Amino acid sequence: MSNQRFGPLLNAGARAARSAGTRLPGAGHLLSPSLAHTVQGKTVLITGASSGIGRSTALALGDAGGRLLLVARTREALEEVAAEVQQRGGVAFVHPCDLTDHAALDGLVSEVQATYGTPDVLINNAGRSIRRSVARSYDRFHDYERTMALNYFAAVKLILGFLPGMRDRGDGHIINVSTMGLQTNTPRFSAYLASKAALDAFSRSIAAEIVLDGVDITTVLMPLVRTPMIAPTKHYERLPALSSEGAAELITDAIRTRPKRVSTALGLLADAGYAAAPRVQDLFFSQVGPWIT
Repeated sequence: MSNQRFGPLLNAGARAARSAGTRLPGAGHLLSPSLAHTVQGKTVLITGASSGIGRSTALALGDAGGRLLLVARTREALEEVAAEVQQRGGVAFVHPCDLTDHAALDGLVSEVQATYGTPDVLINNAGRSIRRSVARSYDRFHDYERTMALNYFAAVKLILGFLPGMRDRGDGHIINVSTMGLQTNTPRFSAYLASKAALDAFSRSIAAEIVLDGVDITTVLMPLVRTPMIAPTKHYERLPALSSEGAAELITDAIRTRPKRVSTALGLLADAGYAAAPRVQDLFFSQVGPWIT
């Protein structure tokens, strides 16, 4: 193997070893750098930054010294978040964009590249969730199109837009905020889960192509989070859920440690249960699903 190829391979192996070390029980946080050390002076683009998880993530990263590019549809809401970041001593810029508009996405990528260069971290957090049984979806194909447009195609377009600059620089981190529903196979969310599964499959497929270029992709399998997105589902009012600040901590920990996946213990248990006895999980949700999903 030539030295030209061996060097990147060695670097990738070292990053993998460090990433594994940061997940050791007890010692992991001691082995990983602080959030401030990781993002100080770095450019971080966050979609869905106007509320919920995106807003809380922006505040945490602003406190740590990151230069934030806040993206969502509504300028006024973004400006409120940016003002809050700045009041706490951080740096934030707003970039309103309809992420389902391909031309607008192209314009966003061009504007960001021209003004700030390629972001060091891209956080694909914006998402749309639809709770509807398949029986009520027979004539609602547009539900699947709408969720794919935001949750999958928008994220892919941003990744494809910024990835060349990350690879040329030899460093970059892409974080896709996904859902624990991919592990539990939650009924009544087929449109939402399919869009998140597509992004996960895309990311896992390209990971081997870019790992030697110093670019990592992390999928955060979020548990239920108390945000405006879940408010219409009244069943969730009686279920335990993370705060948006707790969800943001999962993302900021991922920035520090750059793992392949971030999962909760419950998510890992669901993964194992489905691998061992998928039909049992189907039967379970067929009986209790209407009350808990």
